[in-house]
Amino acid sequence: MENVDIAIIGCGPAGLSAAINVKARNRSLLLIGPQLCSSSLHKAHRINNYLGIPEMPGEDLRKAFLNHAKDMGVEVTQLSVAGIYPVGDVFQLQIQDDFIEAKAVVLTTGVVSTHHLPGEEAFTGKGVSYCATCDALFYRGKTIAVIAEAEEHEDEAIFLAEVVEKMFFLPKYEVSRKFPDNVEVISDRVKGFRGGERLETISLAERGELPVDGVFILKAQMPMSQLVPGLELENKHVRVNLEMATNVTGVYAAGDVAGRPYQVAKAVGQGQQAALSAVTYIDKV
Repeated sequence: MENVDIAIIGCGPAGLSAAINVKARNRSLLLIGPQLCSSSLHKAHRINNYLGIPEMPGEDLRKAFLNHAKDMGVEVTQLSVAGIYPVGDVFQLQIQDDFIEAKAVVLTTGVVSTHHLPGEEAFTGKGVSYCATCDALFYRGKTIAVIAEAEEHEDEAIFLAEVVEKMFFLPKYEVSRKFPDNVEVISDRVKGFRGGERLETISLAERGELPVDGVFILKAQMPMSQLVPGLELENKHVRVNLEMATNVTGVYAAGDVAGRPYQVAKAVGQGQQAALSAVTYIDKV
């Protein structure tokens, strides 16, 4: 098991700011994020309100942030975190079938899409899951559906296929990979979920109702309340104080995930504050 002082989840402006400040304080860190790190900056035509560098193309600013971090020895690790659990005075981050241990955690994941399919929230934990490695064994020998946002989730789907008897695979993209014989790839729109005490069927636009024992929704990021059990939210954002501390001791949050306004300058400042608070915390533990 790898051990670090501080794990930073998300590598946008807040995450990179947190990372360079942790590095400057000579603490070990793990920075986890996607390849682009900030799709919002990547897509932004111009950033007009970042002090000192007016009219900066978003992509140029994104590259500048990444280059700064790289120059300080910060590396971005492309992993998917399935859960963050406090164990004594440390946290264990579940990464597929392995764990990484950290003394503190900084959440800089950006804004999570709050759009839910009809029935999704009602059946979460009652047949709807977001974590393949966490819940796969509950469906051994059963029939499931897997909704995948991107190709990067196919390895999780293959893992599930090895456990279950039958899988309906519903990708939101064009599939080129060959799946095991017990996997049926379906190109259809998911309308929602139905059932009684537990999930019973998944509703498709063309095919209608498919009886299933469970559904796995594989997306780039699971809801914060699922990622960190017990984490308090406020208006769908992570609730923090002025030190960027959450209600979970040792867990901090910064940037868009911590609330509006969704601005680069705010994210950078909060990332620094979260990092300094995390360093102060681990020095006291």
